Amino acid sequence: MENVKKINEDISIATNQPSSEQFDQAEKAGFKSVLNLRDAQEEGVLEAESQQVEAAGLTYANIAVKLSEMDEALVDEVLAKIEQLPKPVLAHCKSGLRSGAIALIYDAVKHNKSAQTALDKGKTSGFDCDAHPQMKQFFVSYINQHSKT
Repeated sequence: MENVKKINEDISIATNQPSSEQFDQAEKAGFKSVLNLRDAQEEGVLEAESQQVEAAGLTYANIAVKLSEMDEALVDEVLAKIEQLPKPVLAHCKSGLRSGAIALIYDAVKHNKSAQTALDKGKTSGFDCDAHPQMKQFFVSYINQHSKT
């Protein structure tokens, strides 16, 4: 599948808004679930995404995540949803920034990795938090509080 970056065996990130054809490709590639982190009011959202995902044979979940409103409770909710979904999960937002951050936090917390290890993995995967200092600060703080490193 194009525009997909694997974070670990449980979760990968689409770096764009997937199309219905890409959901079919995701199912053929072995994905079991799609986690949409976009708000229904965002520009460019796919209409009836839940129906398209389910028609492709995948489980669908949607939790709206806005960078400006990202807090511990919201990330806790998203991580809990990732745990509940059949794996592997394909997560997406509009560009991969939010979904990339969430997937890297999930990977760090689940596998007891340090925030620096998660940041390094993000850079090598094309998710560089340096351009978003507020998000980077939250990212590091959350991982430091929840990872057992």
